[in-house]
Amino acid sequence: MLTESAWAASRTKNTFLSSKYKRLVGRRGKKRAIVAVGHAILTIVYHLIKEKKCFQELGATYIDEKKREGQIKYFQKRLEELGAENPELNKSA
Repeated sequence: MLTESAWAASRTKNTFLSSKYKRLVGRRGKKRAIVAVGHAILTIVYHLIKEKKCFQELGATYIDEKKREGQIKYFQKRLEELGAENPELNKSA
């Protein structure tokens, strides 16, 4: 049932699960990507039941936004380690 649900979820438009499938299918292949999406569905259902909440769609760009925020923090820290000055900090001083 999970793999059938994952196949259906992978064909939806602008959803978290479809974007997860699209990111994984190139690296892992169709069948492994479907298993990963099925695992994500199972994880979502577990948390919905445990926390007694309603499902809230995160959207197709959720993962990209989270990745972008992490990269910004990483590169800011890396620039500081290399001795570059942060222009935003100098403005407030």
